Parts: sequence; structure tokens; C-alpha cells
Amino acid sequence: MPDQPTSLRGRTAIVTGAGTGIGRASALAFAAAGAHVLGVGRRADALRDTAAQHPGIADLAADITAEGAARTIVDAAIERWGRLDVLVNNAGATAVMPLAEADTQRIGDLLALNVTAPSLLARAALPHLSASSGAIVNVSSTYGHRPLPGAAHYAASKAALEQLTRSWALELAADGIRVNALAPGPTESEALAAAGLPGAVVEQIKQDETARIPLGRRGTPEEVAAWIVRLADPAATWITGQVLTVDGGLELT
Repeated sequence: MPDQPTSLRGRTAIVTGAGTGIGRASALAFAAAGAHVLGVGRRADALRDTAAQHPGIADLAADITAEGAARTIVDAAIERWGRLDVLVNNAGATAVMPLAEADTQRIGDLLALNVTAPSLLARAALPHLSASSGAIVNVSSTYGHRPLPGAAHYAASKAALEQLTRSWALELAADGIRVNALAPGPTESEALAAAGLPGAVVEQIKQDETARIPLGRRGTPEEVAAWIVRLADPAATWITGQVLTVDGGLELT
């Protein structure tokens, strides 16, 4: 894991999906770097477990797709710490959805969580990020720029997030806001189980993914979180509009 940045000390970060996996690891990494962290997610118990691991983390249980949630989340950070420097749009869902099984509700729910909610959070955070010359880090996926048969709408939602990243980087550069994305490959988390897949199917998917990764293993949340923190670090002064893939070489295959 790269050395912890020191320029995040005293700054404030919002991390969505902070209850488990990459989100929890990111919240802990920001806190270890000296930042104040508001960890956001749907599961209050999981968020409490995250916050219990470091005094620099506060938790807020919220459905980021709910009406008015973006403003509530940003206001909570401002009221507590008086500033906002980093927004990490990590919360998202994986959906196994072959075209023959696609329907309006499932597509709409997926886009609401993976595309619309991050957009509204970024909008709510804008004035505060502008004041602090802050950063947005969107969490995409290797499959945001690589085809994924059987889960095309998930891949499309991540492709949308990557294009938002590039476009926002240009749009917000004059305000001093940097926007980048981190695209992890298959990482140990609860995402596949949360997608409603049976345990045996999850294990088969993990084995198949591992077989395709040149480095021969799935990633850990901590390996991904380290680079989310690096992209958000104010010391990364000249990096914007980039999608950094951390996937053990999977995108090369």
C-alpha cells in the first residue's frame, strides 16, 4: 500500500457505500490520513462497524437515491466540520441482467443508484468543493470500459460514470475542482452476494474471474482504497479527468 498522504489532515471527505468493501476501506484510509470522514450507506449496523474502527469517521445511514438525500448528506458534513474537500462516489450495485431478462424497473433502479445519485451528490457538493479546491473521485469498474455479456446495463452505468468524470473535469476545472475515477477489477467484497446470486454461483464467478486476471488473484478493498485516497489527495495537483484502472491487468486481456 502506498505511503499515507499527509496533505489530507484536517480535511473532510464524504464516502458513500462505506459500510463494507471498498467503501469501508476508503473511509478507514482517509481517516488514517488525518481526514474527517462521513461514511454514508443504507445499512446502519454496517456503518457503525466502520465508524467504530476509527474515531475520525462519523456515520450517516441514508439511501442516496431518496429524494433530497444528496442535500441532507452534504449538509451533515458541513454542519459537523464546516467544510467539504472530497466526495467519493463509491456506492453502487452490480446487476446480472441478460438482455432477454431486462425490464424497466431493474434498469431504472440500477441507473438511479450508479449514475443519478452520484450526479446529485456532486451537484450538492459543488459550492463547498469550489471553496476548498476539492476533488471528486467516482468509483467505476474495469467493465466501465470493457464489455460484460450478461450484465451489459451494469457495464453501461459504469461507462456513463466514466464519461461524467471526464466531462465534469473539464466543466469544473475553472472552479479548481479535480474529478477523477478509479476503476477496480474483481475485488473481494459483498457485491456479488448483494446482487442476489446464490453462493455457488458467486464462487464460480470468483474462480472464473481469477483465472482471467494476469496477476492471478482478485484484489483487496485496501489495495483499491489506497489509490482512491491518492486521487483525492490535494498533493495530486495536476491530475484531473483520468480513469485509473486497478485490476491486476484484467483490462489487458
